Amino acid sequence: MVDTVEALVDGGKASAGPPLGPALGPKGVKINEVIAAINEKTKAFAGMKVPVKILINENKTFEIKVGTPPMSALIKGELGLESGSSNARTTKVGNLTVDQAKKIADMKKFDLLGATVKARVLEVAGNCVCVGVTIDGKDPKVFQTDVKAGVYDTVLV
Repeated sequence: MVDTVEALVDGGKASAGPPLGPALGPKGVKINEVIAAINEKTKAFAGMKVPVKILINENKTFEIKVGTPPMSALIKGELGLESGSSNARTTKVGNLTVDQAKKIADMKKFDLLGATVKARVLEVAGNCVCVGVTIDGKDPKVFQTDVKAGVYDTVLV
């Protein structure tokens, strides 16, 4: 039987403290080995929260599956923001280029519902509304309307 522990950790900076230490302690695995493996696998996401799933076998061996950070974290990371807007409706804190939105859509490719690049970029734009970020200098909802109208068809292929 496989035991599972799921947690949200800082990329490349997981520690034996909460949430991992208390969850792994009773499982009988070598916590330091698990932490080292998580840090190695998540170092590319430094500065972001990353979901990890640790599968622990009966013989105390383990496998680590790393998810992608939440979309809002990727948007903020791409723009170098500490946090999103405190009032996303009136205060914009950054501007994504179409290429940056496409890059984020590619990073989250397997977690998004959209079957095409265009559909996934629309999902990124939806998250930009909540974070208080514009895309290509436009309000995200206006950008979504333009994408649906075909304005960006040459770029989003």
